[in-house]
Formats: sequence, structure tokens, C-alpha cells
Amino acid sequence: MTSADPIYLDNNATTRLAPEVAQLLGAAFSHGYVNSSSQHALGRRSRAALERSKEQILAGLGAKTAGFASDEFLLTSGGTESNNLAIFGLVKPQPGRVILSSIEHPSVSAAADLLRLRGYDVQTIAALRTGVVDVEHFRELITPQTQLVSVMLANNETGVLQPVAEIAAICREKGVKVHTDAVQAVGKIPVSFRELQVDAMTITAHKLHGPRGVGGLIVRHSVQLSPQLHGGGQQLAQRPGTEPIEMGLAMAEALRISIAAAPSYQALVGLRTELEAALRQIDPSCVIHGADSARLPHTVSVSFPGIDRQALVMALDMSGVCISTGSACASGSSERSPVLIAMQLENEQIESAVRISLGRDTTRDEVLEALRRISKCVNDLRR
Repeated sequence: MTSADPIYLDNNATTRLAPEVAQLLGAAFSHGYVNSSSQHALGRRSRAALERSKEQILAGLGAKTAGFASDEFLLTSGGTESNNLAIFGLVKPQPGRVILSSIEHPSVSAAADLLRLRGYDVQTIAALRTGVVDVEHFRELITPQTQLVSVMLANNETGVLQPVAEIAAICREKGVKVHTDAVQAVGKIPVSFRELQVDAMTITAHKLHGPRGVGGLIVRHSVQLSPQLHGGGQQLAQRPGTEPIEMGLAMAEALRISIAAAPSYQALVGLRTELEAALRQIDPSCVIHGADSARLPHTVSVSFPGIDRQALVMALDMSGVCISTGSACASGSSERSPVLIAMQLENEQIESAVRISLGRDTTRDEVLEALRRISKCVNDLRR
């Protein structure tokens, strides 16, 4: 590559559409699928295609697909809708306690804020400086009044993996519903819905080289959601609306490819290690957040104390390197990272933190060139 080529290192915000998925999507739109709720032959054909894609997604993520106790996959418009459907759909009408981690994505924490306004007792689990939620603190928070617990599987800013299975086991002992936002984890590490023991799990297509605008919520058999949309009986009336068959097919294909390409993500661990070592050489004062915890193989949260995070992102943008200051949902905001605040980090680290997220198509040459540009920008800003 040349020094003028753009380098995309913001894959936690979104991934590029895989060529195979783009091809399938085009073919699906050209196929002439009709409303899958229609009872005529074309409708039944569309329904069969949609159900096959749902079953493929469920099977790929370790959910039960056969028998009386099979799990359900609800097609949604993306991760935000799925998280909202889980948070509002799993609580009881009478307010009780809701527990979420202090490092959740805004689509979970903002939904919980609204529950608080409606009279629910919303509590947050503290995070350790390692980036992992404090399970002992969670044990103190759970009470007989607890209705729902939501803890993400992998943090979108630091990549740190969370003890979801351990928390879910505690919840099941106490008869409490549990939801996990697995948006960043799916397609990067092995994920099994049944092994996690959760009642609902959020995924979205655009984090695994699928199209934007489609996601889903896997729901355990016998778990009933209160619908947040009304007006139709589709998807057991839990998420009504005419299903976008083509998008469902594309998401299933993106997931299939991502699972098959899992070794390429594991190979990123070595590239990430090389990247982090080079960052420490560029600036010995830099801090890698969550470095001592189990993390996603492609995510780096790093602070350069004394350098403003937004100034660095802008300088790198001018140099053709795409990174971010944290969650893409707050990319236009100067707000400090709630995740790093929850980790009780020093203000200087919070103010200077940026996120670098590799993709399965990121090359070593791109990383080396990005490091050259990062070095120049960091040194220029220090001067």
C-alpha cells in the first residue's frame, strides 16, 4: 500500500459489506420474494426461505432449533431495536428492580434510564479497573424484586469479555430473566446461546460484514416478550411488521461466513499484540485498557496521556487513518467515555482515549503504515 491510501481501523463501528453477502443480497432482491405472511404459493415460498435463514442463524449461535423447546429468532432493524425490545419486553408491568452493567452500550443504558423514569429500581454493576464487571457487587444487588439483568458479552470500547455465563447461572437460580448484548462478540469469538444460559441475546448484521439495518433477538423457548410494536401478528406478535426476507438471508450468510472465517480473527491476536507493542514504543506513557483481561482479538482501547482524544482522531483522519474515540453512537459528542469512567480510570487517561478496531480483512501492511502515521500525529500533537 502507499502512504496516500486510506486505512480503516474502526470495525467496531461497522464492518464493510462482504462481497459474497453483497452478491447474495442483490440476488435475493432480484428473486421476487413476496410477503411471507401471504397464504398463496409465492408467500409460502418466501416464508420457507425466511424460516431457513432464521434456523441457520439459531444453529450457528448454539440455540435450539428442533423439538418442542426450540428457541425463537426475532428479526429486527438492528442492535438498538433488539436491545430495546429485550429491556422493555422482559420486565413486568409492575415496576421492580432492573440490573445492568455500568459499561453497557447506550441502547441498553438509555432504555434503562427510561425504565427508571417509569418507577423501576434500576441499579448498575460496578466495573473493575480491568474492564470486567464486578460479580461480587452483582451478588449484592440481586434481590427477590429483581426482574431483569442485562450484561453485554464483550465491551464495544475495550473489547473486554464479560462473565455472562456466571451471572446468568446466578440469575437462573433465582428465577430472574437475563439478557446479553452480544453485538460485538458474534462473528469474532465462538458464541453459544444455550451455553450462556441467557433468556435473550442481541445480534446485528453490520458488525460481521453484513448489511446495516437488520439485526435480531434470540429468545429462549417459553420466554414471552411484551411487544413494543403493534399492528400485526408476525413473529408471534412479539415483533410485528412485514419481515425483510432479503435482509434476513443476508444476515444468515454473513454469520455463516464469519463463523467459517473465525481463524482469521484469532490470527488478529498476533497482529493486535504487535500493534500494542509498537504503540508503547511510539509513546511509552500510553496505556492499553483491559490489557490484562480476556478480550476480543481485534479491539484496542489506548490512551496517550496529555493528548486530546478528539484532536488525535482528527489528525489521523487528515492522515487517512479511520479510528474513533469510543462508541460510534456518541462519535459526534465530546462526552467522556462512560465505560472508562466506570472503570475508575484517571481523568487524563479518559480524556486521551481512542479506539482502534481491526477487521478480518485488515492486513499487516495496513497496520504498519497506520503506526507510521500514528507516530507522526502523536509526536506533532506533543510538540
